[in-house]
Amino acid sequence: MITFGPVPSRRLGRSLGINNIPYKICTYSCVYCQIGRTVNMTIKRRTFYDPMRILKDVKIRLEEVHKKGERVDYVTFVPDGEPTLDINIGKTAALIGDWGTPVAIITNSSLLWREDVRQDLYNFDLVSLKLDAVSKDIWRRVNRPHRELSLERILDGILEFRKNYKGKLLTETMLIDGINYEREIRKIADFVRKLSPDRAYIAVPIRPPAESWVRPATEYVVNYAFQELSKVLSSERVELLISHEGTDFTSVGGDLESELLSITSVHPIREDSLKVLLNKAGADWSFVEKLISEGKLVKIVYNGKKFYMRSFRKK
Repeated sequence: MITFGPVPSRRLGRSLGINNIPYKICTYSCVYCQIGRTVNMTIKRRTFYDPMRILKDVKIRLEEVHKKGERVDYVTFVPDGEPTLDINIGKTAALIGDWGTPVAIITNSSLLWREDVRQDLYNFDLVSLKLDAVSKDIWRRVNRPHRELSLERILDGILEFRKNYKGKLLTETMLIDGINYEREIRKIADFVRKLSPDRAYIAVPIRPPAESWVRPATEYVVNYAFQELSKVLSSERVELLISHEGTDFTSVGGDLESELLSITSVHPIREDSLKVLLNKAGADWSFVEKLISEGKLVKIVYNGKKFYMRSFRKK
């Protein structure tokens, strides 16, 4: 399934997800990625799925969700890899937007140095940009980019995009423990001042990361980042993403296994949320145990919480 959800989003409310990139094709291999290390690192854009297939899936999903009386705030491109690697993404977003539901994208920003990518993103009502670092050493350590990428070109591309973008612009900065952020946060704040996004989010890892050593930044670092960004944007435009997004997951019926595996391929689910989803679908915990025994689902413990995600061992 290319579409999944709606799922609760800390940025977007109720989000119907589009997984437009196969597992795990990306421009980065971020140490904190909830999907794991990148399998295929590339910066080459191409077609992954027929746009008409994506449109059909989204249309069917929206109809199913609306029949159940469920709300969708955004249709969001948030795949297993970097969504802007899809060369058809701009056209697909424009066609979905014609149906009346706002369209969003969560991107790692790495291809915004390309004019064609910037043009594609103008078709989105909301664009969320990753901004974990503005210094090369921290960028390389945290985001582990493709060797041909240039941070300077990426940052210039982000500012160029801002000049003409009319939708809602968000930034998200992930903070992890073990990084000296004192100077970096001031540099990030200076860049955010130039960019002037509608909202700047400060995040910490809340799901199992790609690397076992990754831990959330300390409360001191998170507060320091909040204070510095508030100086350049105002505190009303700075928000923390440091807590669980909630349990408001939706099952629209039909094939529960495909639905659950689609969600957990891009969005590991905490145990309490999974129990709510099962209850809505009229299933019990034995359904999860069956998927685990078949090697389709795996349990991971992170920060004392149990998460469940799709197993990609057969891919």
